[in-house]
Amino acid sequence: MAQSRWFPLVIAAFLAGFAVVLGLVWGTDQIDQWRLASRYTARVGFPVFITVYAASSLLALWPGTITRTIARYRRQWGLGFALTHGIHLIALTGYNMLQGHTPDLTTLIGGGGAYAILYAMALTSNDRSMRAIGRYWKWLHRTGIHWLWFIFAFSYAGRVAKLEDPGIAPYFLAIALAALGLRVLVWTKRRQRHAPA
Repeated sequence: MAQSRWFPLVIAAFLAGFAVVLGLVWGTDQIDQWRLASRYTARVGFPVFITVYAASSLLALWPGTITRTIARYRRQWGLGFALTHGIHLIALTGYNMLQGHTPDLTTLIGGGGAYAILYAMALTSNDRSMRAIGRYWKWLHRTGIHWLWFIFAFSYAGRVAKLEDPGIAPYFLAIALAALGLRVLVWTKRRQRHAPA
């Protein structure tokens, strides 16, 4: 049972490590290696994030063994995403340093803020923190999950608009919008259920 509980974290670590290896192997030089490593780690982190983002909605709409299992280990998937995106940050920082590139203020605020809230969520992903923080725990995690969703969606929408990464960006954007649609659908159904007759 303990092994299956942490299986999402193991998967996330393997995917992130594999993404870095692919970047280092396929890159033509050191800069290109870390560019690819940062790109691939973001790509493998996205499905892990979407698993966390859509878990409760999938369970509410289609209750079953698979959706219950995903929802049960949502916390571990979240920690797995924090791990993959931490490795992505290392790869991205390495790429920027090799290029001598400093991210602009918008990137630092949006991306830096996303990392700050991601690690705050990871550090408080336990029952003890939930009890200690009280109602602010739910606010932190609800705000954080939507902020991270926005960063992904905004990034892929920008690439679609610029016709960059046509093999991945349109599909990942569609998946992000579909995941948001599921959450909106569940929220609407719950509102209707509790509305006065």
